Amino acid sequence: MLRAVASLARAAALVASCVALTLLVGGCPKRPMVPAVQAPPPTMAAPAPTPAPTPVPAPAPTPAAPAPPAGASAPTVFTREYHPHRALKDIHFDFDRSSIRPRDARILDASAAWLKANPKQLLLIEGHCDDRGTSEYNMALGERRARAASEYLGSKGIDPERILLISYGKERPQCEDMTDGCRASSRRVAFLVKEK
Repeated sequence: MLRAVASLARAAALVASCVALTLLVGGCPKRPMVPAVQAPPPTMAAPAPTPAPTPVPAPAPTPAAPAPPAGASAPTVFTREYHPHRALKDIHFDFDRSSIRPRDARILDASAAWLKANPKQLLLIEGHCDDRGTSEYNMALGERRARAASEYLGSKGIDPERILLISYGKERPQCEDMTDGCRASSRRVAFLVKEK
């Protein structure tokens, strides 16, 4: 009987060893790893693109006539057709300025009224400066002065298609004395007309 107990003890030890070995090698049963799935970040619907505003065509700028060559005193060929008219008075500007002064606005109002009453007349606006500054600067300033007068007349209903601009800069002074009064008379815009 002792043998049977010993054999049973060996068998139990053997089973226990096998179970321990199985647990050691295989380990505890684990749950299968399931990767965590995240929901995609919320997306916002892109706003519908707003249509680009329809561009409003800008009024066509009044073309500037080519400047005369430096030192030219005779009118260029295309301006010879234009002539002064007593109804269209010159306007004047402050030194180094191209803005229309209130007293000159009244002169332009009268000119606009005459031009409306005479729709067949084309207008040449000449921009002039005094002798101070470079020729290049004064050409640009003369053009700004002529353009300011043109835009003012346009605001009073004169068709820009009737108007031609030219800048003479300091090339055609009203007088040549080096006095303030003389220089002030040269800072002007002159108006000439011709029949269509």
